[in-house]
Amino acid sequence: MQSTSVRIDIATHRELKELAASLCYTVGQTVALAVRRLRQDQISADLRSELTVEEISWLDADLG
Repeated sequence: MQSTSVRIDIATHRELKELAASLCYTVGQTVALAVRRLRQDQISADLRSELTVEEISWLDADLG
């Protein structure tokens, strides 16, 4: 697996290590999980937002 470094402050690193240990994950697995959950939260927020006029028109389009 290829990897790269990410620079974070010491307090965040400490918290990340503690969280990873409490979950029985590696730090890398914990970061991957956090990114996945943030992405899911973003998708969820997008789905909850009101439709635009264009989206409503598209959904109401006659397909026949």
